[in-house]
Parts: sequence; C-alpha cells; structure tokens
Amino acid sequence: MRRTIRYAALPALTAASLLVVTGCAGSGNSAAGKGGDAEPVAATAAAPQLAVAAAPAGAGAPSAVAHPSDGGGRQAAKSSLKVAKFDQSSGRAVISAATPAKPAPPKRKGVAPQPSATEKPEEKNVAVGDVIASAPAPGAPHGVLAKVTQVLGKTDEGTEVNTAPATLDALLGDSEAKGKVPVDPSSVKVVPLLPGVKASWTKPGGIEVGPQGAKVPLGSLRLDVGASIPTPKGSPVTAEASATGFVQLAPEVDFSYDGKGFGHAPGTASLALSGDLSAQWELKGQASATTQDKPVRLPFAKLHADPVIQVGPVPVVVNLDLTCYLQVDAEGKLSVDVRQDMKGDFKVGGSYTWGKGWSPITKADFNASPVRATASASGKVKATLGAEASLGLYGVVGVSADLAPYLRAEGEATATGATDGTGSVSGKWGAYGGLDLTGALQAQLKIFGTPVFERKIPLDLLHREWKLAGGEGSLSTPKKRAA
Repeated sequence: MRRTIRYAALPALTAASLLVVTGCAGSGNSAAGKGGDAEPVAATAAAPQLAVAAAPAGAGAPSAVAHPSDGGGRQAAKSSLKVAKFDQSSGRAVISAATPAKPAPPKRKGVAPQPSATEKPEEKNVAVGDVIASAPAPGAPHGVLAKVTQVLGKTDEGTEVNTAPATLDALLGDSEAKGKVPVDPSSVKVVPLLPGVKASWTKPGGIEVGPQGAKVPLGSLRLDVGASIPTPKGSPVTAEASATGFVQLAPEVDFSYDGKGFGHAPGTASLALSGDLSAQWELKGQASATTQDKPVRLPFAKLHADPVIQVGPVPVVVNLDLTCYLQVDAEGKLSVDVRQDMKGDFKVGGSYTWGKGWSPITKADFNASPVRATASASGKVKATLGAEASLGLYGVVGVSADLAPYLRAEGEATATGATDGTGSVSGKWGAYGGLDLTGALQAQLKIFGTPVFERKIPLDLLHREWKLAGGEGSLSTPKKRAA
C-alpha cells in the first residue's frame, strides 16, 4: 500500500535578502563662555555642517585634498588634482592637475609680474602630508584615500608620490555630516551564475518591465531567477525541485560622522546599508534527503557597486558586494508546492560612539502573505533564498552579513493496514517562515579614524520564525471488493 498523506492549503515562504551598515549619529556638545558685564561672552564656533548627497553625474572622478596647517589641523577642499595612476600593492601614485598649467608671462626688467583680476592662481602642487580622497580612478577601481609620504618627482603624467593609507577624519576634521543616499540600480553590475537570471530596474522618464510583467518602481533593482535544485548524488529519487521568483530591492547608503570627539577620535560615526525589500518565491517538486554533510547551496548571481557619495567636498566611495544564493536542506522525502509574498525592510552595519566604541546594528522587519502550499509524504525540508553581503569604504571591507529568509516544512505520516485490504494513513504537518541574520564588523572600520578593535565584532544574531500553517489529517482506504 502506498503510504502517502497529502495536505492542502498550506501557506508558504518566499525569500530574498541583502545587506550591510548602520546610521547613528550624534551632534557634538557646544559650549559658551560666560563673562561679566565688562567682558564679552565668548561663543564656541559651530562645527561645519556638510551635506551628504550622491556625487554629480558626469563629474568624472571628483577629488578632495587636505593640506596640513601650521596648527596641525586640516580643512579639506575640492581639488583639481586627479589620481592619474595608482598601484594598490605599493601605494605609489601619480597625481596630475585637471588642466595643464599656463606658462608664466615673460618678466620685464625691474617690474614684478602682476596676476590679472580674473586669473586664478595655480593650485598648490601635491606635497608630503597631503591627504587625498578620490572617486574610482585608473588602478583604483574602489577609490583612493591616502596620505602622501614622499614626493618622488615629475613625470609626463604628473607628480609621482609614495602614499600610505589615510583615514576619513583627516579630511572631515571636526565637521558634522548625516544623510542617506540611494544607490542607482543601473550602476549595479550583475553577473548571473545560473541560466534564467535577469536584472531589471527603472530610470527617470522610463519604466523597465520585469519578465513577470510587473513594473519595477523607480529606484529599485529587481532580480528574477529560475533554477533547478540538483538531485544529490546517490539519492534514489531522480526528481528535481524548481525554484522560481524574484527579489526586489531599493538600497540606500546611510552615512553619518561627527568629528567633535576626544583627542584624535571623532565623537560618532556610522555606515549602513538599508532599504526596502520585497520578494515572491515558489518552491515546487520533491526535495529528497541529501547525502552530504552540508545543504545543497546554489549561488545564482553576484552583484557589485561602487557608489560615490559626496560628503561636503569629499568623495566617499562605498563598496558593496552581494552574492545571492539558493540553499535547500532535506531529510526523508517530502514533496512540496509552496509560494508566498514577502515585504519588509532591513538595516545592517555598525556605529561608533566615543567612550563606547563600535557596536553592531542588525534590524529587519518582514511581513509574509500566505499564497498556497501543499505537502505530502514524510520528511523535512528547509529552503533559503538569501544573500551574503559585504560593505566597505575605498576597497576595505568593514561589515559582512548574511541575510537569509527561509521556508521550513515538515510532515510525518503513519499507516495501518489489515488483511482484508482496509487501512488508513494519518499524520501531522507544519510549515514555518523565518529569517536569520548573521555577520560581523571588521577592524577596517578604523578608516573613520576611530580606535582599532582587536577582533571581529559579531552582529547581534537575529532569528525570527513564525508558523504559517499546520495540523493533522487522515485518509481511509476503501475496502477491497471480493474477487
């Protein structure tokens, strides 16, 4: 007798993901001196407030330079100097002016040359101690943040220098900055790893339509996937399960900085990846028990972007890498047909506060809308449509995260029978949706100019699970007719 139990109307999960780093900023303390009637009140100068916005389109590779002052402080300014060449392994760079310098006018005997009222003096050439920040440039696809340690001489392309890694506080000083900048979906490079993966987005003035016929909202990136889960080696079951659906994300970079700290460290700093996320996912077929120690894992797309955000005059290059994957873990033999819509938002990263150091931030809030599901036979299956993400600045990873929404279903069937051919099949089942969020902060977040921590700081583990459906069922088999 076939020992099978079938359940109907079981909600399901979809899955999607993405990641990477927080927004938490505080304004520094202000103070005012209080004098008597005969003396003026001395007010502390307010820290400069820097705007945070996307770098202007078509601006080439913007750069900013901070020159050391006699008092030891720095003030960054937009610069016409450009990074013409950069060697990441040695730190050697060639710095050139945006436009060639005009030849000096001939000197007249006894008369000092006088610049015209409209002529701007040539920008100071690069010197030891200068700190330069640049958008992606030749040899530096993730941008440059470096301090000049030695001037080697002139070349046909510009001034050749040796550099060492620098930190953002050398450019931002005691200023304050806070803001969110959307990531342009068209700037995200998508590399499909499986057939059937397609990226869609919208641009102002036109709407791109995804393969499912749904309009993609402005500012969102949609990734459609259709894949087959390979049957594990050695499994007696030859059927394959298929996963189809889409993930839609509107990513934003959340940046804040307050330079009024103690000593050389800023007061607060933070970097985060946040955004709205929606997905619809369907898992259909028979997921059989694996013969491996680890679940079947299928990366299906790699995404990369280097958005440049303009913090006052300083171009800050954010590096985002994402690997989207499908993972299935099964025990026994469980046939499933599940589908669900999922919407929510997330925020992953780390924030620094003077006196407390770095602390992780992990936030995710998702709502699941049941669509349908059926399950039969006995066993367990857990399917995840997730993403491993890394977020950093100027090519240095600061945060790693794994956002993994999942669907878990289980069924247990028992059968009884008699010699007259009668019998019954009964069992219990359940389906659950869930979300796991893991990751760590890296020591490289010292790029803000904060003290270095000696080890990785784990993100606060986020685990949530909710029951979609469940219950018990029975099916009686008819009595055999006499021959």
